[in-house]
Amino acid sequence: MTPDALNSLFSLCIGFALAGALTSGYQAIVHRPVGFSLLQEGVAPSTFAAVPFLVFAAPFIIMRNTLQGAQIERRRFEFVMMATVLAGFWSLMSGTFFLMTLRATGLLA
Repeated sequence: MTPDALNSLFSLCIGFALAGALTSGYQAIVHRPVGFSLLQEGVAPSTFAAVPFLVFAAPFIIMRNTLQGAQIERRRFEFVMMATVLAGFWSLMSGTFFLMTLRATGLLA
C-alpha cells in the first residue's frame, strides 16, 4: 500500500471516528439522536452553531439514516451504495481537514 493510500485510509477512518464521537456525545447530552433537523429551527444562534457541528457529524448521520432506511423502507441497493460513497467521501474530507488542523497546531507530527 502506498503512503498516499495509507494516508487517505487513515483520514477516512479519522473522519468516521470523529463523526461518531460527535454524534454520540450529542446524544449523551441531549438524550435524542442528532439529525439534520437542527438546521430547521429558524434564525437563531443555535442554528448557526449547528452548521460546523453537522459538517463533521454528517457522515455518521448519513450512514445511520441510510442503514435504517434500507432495513425499514427496503431501499434499493443503488441508493444505499450512493449514500455510502457520499458519506465516505465526506468522511475523507472532514478527516483530512481535522488532521491538517492538528498538524498546523503542532499536536500531530
